[in-house]
Amino acid sequence: MTITTENQIVFPTGEFWSDEPPLESNLHLQQIILLIQCLKWLWKERQDYFVAGNLTIYYSPNQKKSEYFRGPDFFLVLDTTCDWSRKSWVVWQEEGKYPNVIVEILSDSTAKVDREEKKQIYQDTFRTPEYFWFDPDSLEFKGFELIKGKYQEIHPNSTGLLKSEQLGLYLGIYQQQLRYFTLEGALVPTPEEDAQRERENAQRERERAEKLAAKLRELGVNPDLDL
Repeated sequence: MTITTENQIVFPTGEFWSDEPPLESNLHLQQIILLIQCLKWLWKERQDYFVAGNLTIYYSPNQKKSEYFRGPDFFLVLDTTCDWSRKSWVVWQEEGKYPNVIVEILSDSTAKVDREEKKQIYQDTFRTPEYFWFDPDSLEFKGFELIKGKYQEIHPNSTGLLKSEQLGLYLGIYQQQLRYFTLEGALVPTPEEDAQRERENAQRERERAEKLAAKLRELGVNPDLDL
């Protein structure tokens, strides 16, 4: 149900659905999925955050769906609930919380807005502590942190990674994709990469055990007997 005024401003009385346009390319889609997937895998024991991609954020001070809304490509909100059934992020229904981290994936059609207009909104209205952008074609990657109300560029470390204090992680480019890294510099794996690593570790352990068994047999010891 909706209520309209003379100016046809819509005041929805039910749920607020996301209203974002399609993504620019499959590269953009895969990058957003990768960021969400890796973080949810890394934080699988946590229940105090919400992460989403291409989901509308409604932030009208008048609580109107028809004004003041943005849909970041990726955003993270801390100190909230992992309610994955949310159809949008409605600030006035979420205790006034805005994202702690936003990432925009640049394209030819959005780069100017992402670098200028959105950056200004995230700085002045959202007050989002950290804002990053990444271009999957040119591999341009920049990050900013909010210091005294203004975004200051985050400078890379010696390996080219940008630190996110909000995430407690680094972000950087790996195989032409934006990825997370631990504070020790290790790549945060996808679930598939983690499973592959477990298989490789198990294979190495089997090979080690087989070599040990062969050595024991050379010494006349039967490794199959309980000693």
